[in-house]
Amino acid sequence: MSDTATMPLPGRRAPDLHLELIIGAEWDLADQSPGAFTMIVFYRGLHCPICKAYLSDLRGMYDDFLSKGVEVVNVSMDAEERAREAHEEWGLEPIPMAHSLTEDQARAWGLYLSAARSEKEPDVFAEPGLFLVKPDGTLYMAEMSSAPFVRPDLKLLLSKLDFIADKDYPPRGTHRG
Repeated sequence: MSDTATMPLPGRRAPDLHLELIIGAEWDLADQSPGAFTMIVFYRGLHCPICKAYLSDLRGMYDDFLSKGVEVVNVSMDAEERAREAHEEWGLEPIPMAHSLTEDQARAWGLYLSAARSEKEPDVFAEPGLFLVKPDGTLYMAEMSSAPFVRPDLKLLLSKLDFIADKDYPPRGTHRG
């Protein structure tokens, strides 16, 4: 297990991601074929009330994202039982919910890892992140936070999807100087 996170770079191939869904199916980023993007939403886990609010807001916009060609998956390091509980208690049906993200997978995506501060929290969990991956597997956008309080504005992101498509807006943050 590596101690250092990598930084996935926009415009380059997204890290591999193969996970189990709470419905017993497997989910593999390489198998996705969205109209515009696959949106991967990494959340902290069942213990996080901010995650509950954020993912509930996402659920309210889910059909709008789908209508713009954006397929969504929610991901955490929680075990299947905790991920299923979050999915059911937070009313996230029908958004696919993946579980058991490993520390190595979290690091490959550049996510910050935290240790438990209370017995309600898992020993180690990933802090939030949101990524847009193009159908060809390249990373379009990456947003990670080292704390639970800062996350991308979903309404703003949704409102800019047509602009991205209409203007063929390129991924930003690609200058390697």
